[in-house]
This record gives sequence, C-alpha cells and structure tokens, in this order.
Amino acid sequence: MSVVATIPTTRGKLTETAPLAPLVWFKSGGSAQWLFEPKDIEDLQQFLRDLDPKIPVWPLGLGSNLIIRDGGIQGVVVRLGKSFGKIETDGLKMRSGAGAPGISAASHARDNGIAGLEFLRGIPGTIGGAVRMNAGAYGREVCDVLESAEVVMRSGDLVTIPLSDMGYTYRHSELPEGSIVVSARFRGQSGDPVAIGAEMKRIADEREASQPLRTKTGGSTYKNPEGQKAWQLVDDAGCRGLQIGQAQVSEKHCNFLINLGGASSADIEALGEEVRKRVKAHSGVELQWEIQRIGDAA
Repeated sequence: MSVVATIPTTRGKLTETAPLAPLVWFKSGGSAQWLFEPKDIEDLQQFLRDLDPKIPVWPLGLGSNLIIRDGGIQGVVVRLGKSFGKIETDGLKMRSGAGAPGISAASHARDNGIAGLEFLRGIPGTIGGAVRMNAGAYGREVCDVLESAEVVMRSGDLVTIPLSDMGYTYRHSELPEGSIVVSARFRGQSGDPVAIGAEMKRIADEREASQPLRTKTGGSTYKNPEGQKAWQLVDDAGCRGLQIGQAQVSEKHCNFLINLGGASSADIEALGEEVRKRVKAHSGVELQWEIQRIGDAA
C-alpha cells in the first residue's frame, strides 16, 4: 500500500513510480513510489527536512548486493548522481563522494601514490554503500582505511561520524535507517603508482577469473561464517547450479546467484532461502545473507 503524503519540491530530479529493475544488477524487482536524485548535499538536506518523517527513505547506489522485491519500495528511494562522485586527495588522505564507484576511488588513490586502498577495486558498488556495509575484499575492509564519513541523517542534519562511532562489525555498521552517506575520508600509505596499479590489476584479473561478473548477479550472496567460506558450504551441500525458475546458483562461484534472463526477485530470494536450508541441513551452519533484500512482495 502506497504512503500518501505531500512530497516536497526539490532542485533535483523526482520521479513517481520509477522502475528500479534497470538500476540494479539483478535486473529484477518493482518500482519506487518515488525516486529522488538530489542536485547536491543541500538539496538532499532540505528535501529530507521537508519530507514527512513517517515516509521511509532508502539509499540506492549502483544496485549491487541488492534484491528489490517485485512489489517495489514504498516511500522515497534516494540515488546520488555525478555531483556526489567528486574525489580529492590531500597528502595520504583521500575524500570521496559517496556516489563514486569503488574502482574510481581506487584509481584516484593509485594516481596520487596512495597505497592501501587497492581493495576498493574489488568492491562492485559505490563508496556510500561500501561505507554503510563495511564492504571488504582481498583481505581488507572499509574499517581498515576509513577516518570518518559525512552523513545526512533522516532529519536532514549533516553530521561527521568518526570511524570509532560507526559501530563496524563484519559487513555491518550501526548507521541509522534512513541516513545517507554523502562522502567519506580515507587514509592510506605512501606507495608507488606502478606497484599500486599492478595490485589493482591482480585484483581485477582474479575477480574476472573466479566470479560471474558478466551475468545478472548481485555479488556475494552470503557472509562468510567465521573460519569458513560460504561458497564451500554451498558447494558441499550440492547447490552448485541449483535453479528455481530463471534464478540459478552460479556454477562458476557458488556464493553468487544469477538471473538467467527472466527471473523475478521472488525466484532469486526463494533460491537463496533454499540454499540456506540445504546448507543448514548438510553442515549445521546457518548462512547469513550479505545481499540486502528490501521492498514488498508482489
């Protein structure tokens, strides 16, 4: 059921009943009641201040690590555009807008001789999403390099949150619901751009070789249980290639679900739950979703 309320005016772009499937990696799911693309931080702040506090707000990055259910999302989905993608460096510190993709941030660090941020090359989403979920790859995660994040709260207030207040655990932060990361400040070490570039290439090559990157997928489906690999547990439970409708467990990497063409979000989520059930029955381990699932069922 739609949330009925007056939507504030904005300097950005506001679209009613906006299809979200084209904006997410799985290419499935319903529409947003409202899709808001703010012009800048001040526009985002004013919009949230003027928006009825009862209306839910959901940030959307590049649409990786995300299942949007087929009934869509009630309230406002906020998508940060190019104006939120600026990246600047100051010595060994780098400030990145939340809309910048991980690969752009890693490349900017490389060009400025900042080492330690190469793993961002392996993060498929935006910096905002990476900061919110403490994303990680290839032995490092955001909490290892973050100094602070600028966040617009649901109230419209802009606050700077230091690393110590992020409440980070594995693939999780304590950022409140409805808050939106708008920028992040990282610190690296001095490095040689050529060596940094070589490490980024190694990461890119390894991802290409081991992950189904050229399919409609959502990235890593489950969190790795402590001391174990999710893909191995899925494989051991006989789920490699398992299919529901047009949703399939990737044969290339068992911790990835893929949309073979016409899968609904319900198919993808049902497959994910079936895998969890089979893994629990086989090994006793209860896998936890890493992919976020939001919205209403059809």
